[in-house]
Amino acid sequence: MGLEENEPRYGISIAARMVGVKTYTLRYYERIGIIEPYRSRGNTRLYSDNDIAQLCRAKTLMDDLGVNLAGVGVILRMAGRMAELQNQLDEIEADLKRLRGVDDL
Repeated sequence: MGLEENEPRYGISIAARMVGVKTYTLRYYERIGIIEPYRSRGNTRLYSDNDIAQLCRAKTLMDDLGVNLAGVGVILRMAGRMAELQNQLDEIEADLKRLRGVDDL
């Protein structure tokens, strides 16, 4: 079984290299709330594949679309909320299908 996408696995230097930024940039992004990496018992930052994807989205928004950091924060929060709502809708639709299947019997 493979590792989960949200399982912390990359140290800050590896994560920075993967995203194409400096480590101090990742620390700054954490300070302003763009990303919240997992902290080990020794307080080491560890980044998951989902964190890396989020950081890449932030970098794309800034580099390719000219969005400032405040805008990136808003966009990423909205995208996260939309994903949560989509998951809730999928669950409701699955429940509805299940209930309809029971009623059809």
